[in-house]
Amino acid sequence: MRITTFCLAALLLVAADASAAQLDADAINGAKWRGSTQDQALLVKAQVLLDRANFSPGEIDGRAGDNFRKALSAFARERGLDASDRLSEQIWRELTTTSSDPVVIEHRLSEKDVAGPFLDKIPAKLEDMQGLPALSYASAREKIAEQFHMSEELLSTLNPGKSFDRPDETISVVRGGSQQLPAKAAKLEIDKTAQTLRALDRRGGLIAFFPITAGSAEKPAPSGELKIRTIARNPIYRYNPEYEFKGVRSKEAFKIAPGPNNPVGLVWIGLPGEGYGIHGTPDPAKVGKTESHGCIRLTNWDALRLAEIVSRGTPVSIVGDDKVKAKRARRR
Repeated sequence: MRITTFCLAALLLVAADASAAQLDADAINGAKWRGSTQDQALLVKAQVLLDRANFSPGEIDGRAGDNFRKALSAFARERGLDASDRLSEQIWRELTTTSSDPVVIEHRLSEKDVAGPFLDKIPAKLEDMQGLPALSYASAREKIAEQFHMSEELLSTLNPGKSFDRPDETISVVRGGSQQLPAKAAKLEIDKTAQTLRALDRRGGLIAFFPITAGSAEKPAPSGELKIRTIARNPIYRYNPEYEFKGVRSKEAFKIAPGPNNPVGLVWIGLPGEGYGIHGTPDPAKVGKTESHGCIRLTNWDALRLAEIVSRGTPVSIVGDDKVKAKRARRR
């Protein structure tokens, strides 16, 4: 009996490993609820469905991380379900009613997809970025991953052996949410404790939900009732020595050229106060996991979506405590 039990356990372990290894278009598109939240294909599909429903999970990576759990909880609450941050059969069933289109699709690489120029190495320090003609993507892989709201690792997993730098090659990508949201925002609600941003319509209905990074104990994000002052796409980053950021020694102001790997990414939505705003980021995987220099940080694609539905004068309500976030970040 012991041998039989041991063999059965071994077979189940091998089967689980094989299932995890077979992360491809068929596995993801055909993913169904089987009572386990460890199925990476199921997690990818759930993340894509959340993104399509305008509950952004941040970077789609097939992992049950904090941003995914925030989006699940917000979706469940909005649909009148138990507001759990864990994927349940009830939430899964509701998610699958939002879209029946394939989650993973084929995409033929265009000249534009693979066009550079690319930066072989992105400087780690702000001071080393000044003087560069553009803060471009580091590779075609990074560019394509952002285009489809994916992690570079997931993109590579779905396309073993492909380099992503040849036009006309067909690759597998996830088809996330549209860059165009369904309505203009009448108000933004930012919770620094929860690290979330909600865009609301005139009736207070939810248009979209985003995970964010908001401030730090060292440099808190602003609080209170504010209004958007400016909106700039492909912004130039201007460093003021009065910011006194850690690791920056320059005593003189300097500029950093636009680009997706610019410190504020592809969008700057200015708020009252010197240097405060809502913006994109060169590190989508770090949204909600690291601290910011007092700003509200989203993935580049979420920042672009948000910029389309706000305007100068849109009210922004910011509540919560940066310090709660900072403590969580230190524990990771």
